[in-house]
Amino acid sequence: MNTKERKTSLWRNVLLCFLAVVILITAGVGFLFRSEIKTVNSIKKVDDYGFYTMEYAGDYGFDDFLTIGASNDEELIAFVAQKLLKGLPISITGPDLSCSTFNAITPEGEYIFGRNFDMDYSPGMLVHTKPDNGYESISMVNLAFIGYKDDYMPEQFFDKILTLAAPYVPMDGINEKGLAVGVLLLPDAPATKQETGKININSTTAIRMLLDKTATVDEAVAMLKQYDMHDSANSCFHYQITDATGNSAIVEYVNNEMHVLKPETRYQVCTNFFQTPGERYNFGQGQERYDIVMTGLKEKDGVITAEYGMDLLKAARMIDEPDEKSGIIYNTQWSAIYNNSQKCVDLAIGKNYDKIYHYSVKE
Repeated sequence: MNTKERKTSLWRNVLLCFLAVVILITAGVGFLFRSEIKTVNSIKKVDDYGFYTMEYAGDYGFDDFLTIGASNDEELIAFVAQKLLKGLPISITGPDLSCSTFNAITPEGEYIFGRNFDMDYSPGMLVHTKPDNGYESISMVNLAFIGYKDDYMPEQFFDKILTLAAPYVPMDGINEKGLAVGVLLLPDAPATKQETGKININSTTAIRMLLDKTATVDEAVAMLKQYDMHDSANSCFHYQITDATGNSAIVEYVNNEMHVLKPETRYQVCTNFFQTPGERYNFGQGQERYDIVMTGLKEKDGVITAEYGMDLLKAARMIDEPDEKSGIIYNTQWSAIYNNSQKCVDLAIGKNYDKIYHYSVKE
């Protein structure tokens, strides 16, 4: 072999070694982040309004979160950035939302939970999770909460990375046991800030906790009592929780004290005003939407079809309704009829009630 041939052979071997190293590094990175890559690649765009689905692969560290908690958005951001995004910066901002919820029973004896999610335009994502130490669930996430808007959507691979935080910011959902929950804004300040020495939890992680860990309304209420609640975004929230046995409860925090409101009938309605008797009773807004839904349920004694339930949500939807204080133009972003008995949901996206999407916890 002459000198030229030896040099050629040497460079070929160097190149092959370099390529081998690149392949090994790529394979190593791919193995290390295999769950994250699988999750990101599972995202599908379903509706041009801005509706996506995601199959969350692997562990999202929620058991670890429950050992330390978070008393504000900054602490939640720090945990999510370190645990799920490997240090990638993320912004989590609490939305100004309105919303309506109710529960009822169908003629067949199945229990349903209705939900309108109202705010300014925001893309949504249905997130399917299967935690190792918790219940399987599907939940709706407002992607604007983690930075997505009409000019920035999770379309390309690297634009999808921030959706790895989605399990920590659900707005409503249902788990495999039929427990369903939704969060609603209360126009009050200051925000709930309990300080009794328990682990801190905030609004969206409370929903994740209930979906992952509880099967009934009573279990959910008992678990919430084990944590100090801190509302997100210096706002105030309350929650309606329902289950597969037909139970329902509205959970409110008044002057940092937890109140649990059970219905006197088989149905219950919640919008954006306090229902706890006392100084804050009826403070807030959404009374008109409340009356629309409550009247519709009373007419049927709480026995309705899923289609009738969706009609109630349509009747109570928000269409270009301005908020003078915030300047936000409210619209219903999604309407959901969760079936606690069947553990599934029917979804209307962006007030399009002619096109209903159906998803089950167990696909």
